[in-house]
Amino acid sequence: MSSLNKGPEKVEVALKWDPSPSGEPDNDLDIIAGTYTTDDPHGQPVHLVHFGSRSPDGTITLHRDSQTGQGFGSDEVMTLELDRMADSCARVVVGVAIQQRAGRRTFGDITGTGIRILDGYVELLRQDFSEVAGSTAATVAEFTRGAGGGWEFRPALRGSDADPETFAREMGSAVG
Repeated sequence: MSSLNKGPEKVEVALKWDPSPSGEPDNDLDIIAGTYTTDDPHGQPVHLVHFGSRSPDGTITLHRDSQTGQGFGSDEVMTLELDRMADSCARVVVGVAIQQRAGRRTFGDITGTGIRILDGYVELLRQDFSEVAGSTAATVAEFTRGAGGGWEFRPALRGSDADPETFAREMGSAVG
């Protein structure tokens, strides 16, 4: 952790998966982060960050967005700068959704899936999606702001069968 008093401050979320077999449609997984306010910590997200977007204040950034899973290392990487978030932000929920362009695909249909969350050099989470193999999306973690203003991390693997758009709107309530 970055500080014993403040908890995680700047974390990296890295997602990976193997490319589809030759002749099969590409698998496209996406990291999604939703921010929630102190007034409504389990309601609708104030900001959603995913491919093609970022948080207005620049505290959540998607650095890499793969649509195929090809390449070495992580296929998608997102940074959450919790220490820079406004005091009105009480909660950040991180999830993963599978794009369904080529028909229904679940985590069990895609090989080599995995997600890792780091706070500096400290690994907070390393998870594959085998526990939610029948799901098309999953909430993986949440960060909540404590009474002293520091952030706390909680793993929260929960599967969902919602399409990516619906999942993004509802993923914060799934952890609640």
